[in-house]
Amino acid sequence: MELQLLIKGIIVGLLVSTPVGPMGILCVQRTLNKGKSSGFSSGMGIATADAIFALIAGLGISFIIHFLSEQQLIIKIIGGVVIAFIGLKIFITNPVKQFKKHRREGKTLFEDFVSILFMALSNPFTVFLYIAVFAGLNLQDVSTGYSSALLVVTGVFVGASVSWFAISTVVNHFRAKIRLRKLMLINRIAGITIILFGVFAICSLFVMQV
Repeated sequence: MELQLLIKGIIVGLLVSTPVGPMGILCVQRTLNKGKSSGFSSGMGIATADAIFALIAGLGISFIIHFLSEQQLIIKIIGGVVIAFIGLKIFITNPVKQFKKHRREGKTLFEDFVSILFMALSNPFTVFLYIAVFAGLNLQDVSTGYSSALLVVTGVFVGASVSWFAISTVVNHFRAKIRLRKLMLINRIAGITIILFGVFAICSLFVMQV
């Protein structure tokens, strides 16, 4: 039973760790600009946030879920602004200068981890995604036991970590084939895409209010 819960948690972690959202794009961009270690550290920040949300969903902490539902407007606005700001920063950043600065000052892996962790936590409604996924995998009853919930959360963290390690490894493989000049275009595209994610998140709130 314990092994099944762990395996299901790993599957969930693998499923939710896709580089199609703003944080995934940011991880890819950091891997291209700063290397595999930076991309993987950023991915670990996302994996940590996923584990926190999975723990809330798994334990069925109703008062936190209720608070998120009640404050969803302000939280989503703040999250959208944060995402848009990060996208703007990426858009205006010169990757050549960033590359040289990174080599001169050394790696700031902890900063990469913390920055994307807070970015991921700014979208706490991921917890509802985990509630839905848990229900689909018949894990909705993990709240009946702390040990079961912790097993699933551990699996989620492991699965997400493996996924981001694989993503950063693959992207880093192509990094050596990309000239620094082309990184400018990649930064522009990544920045605009992340900005659009943030703007869409904010605009969708007002559309829902109509």
